[in-house]
Amino acid sequence: MKQIIAIIRPFLVEELLDALRLAPVEALQLTEVKGFGRQKSYLDRYSSSEYSQAFLPKVEISLFVDDLRVEEVCKTIADTCKTGRMGDGKLMVIDVPTMVPIFDNDGA
Repeated sequence: MKQIIAIIRPFLVEELLDALRLAPVEALQLTEVKGFGRQKSYLDRYSSSEYSQAFLPKVEISLFVDDLRVEEVCKTIADTCKTGRMGDGKLMVIDVPTMVPIFDNDGA
């Protein structure tokens, strides 16, 4: 099992969620974050608004997928979120050696 963490532009979230539903991905976590990358103080346009890029608004999406589906899900994320401009985000894949569900359906 792998954890995929995607840091993306906020205005692409709905489009990505629609694409991941078709993948299909059953569960994910979404967090609003702020940060900066190589662009440092570069000025860019985000969804027709200008931002000083000291700390840009981003969205972090974290999901867990079977090893066999990692490449497919990563390609879906990259294809959906790539605009070709600086600040498109990051995609990280992390090994998950063990995952234990808290909920147990045996009625105990």
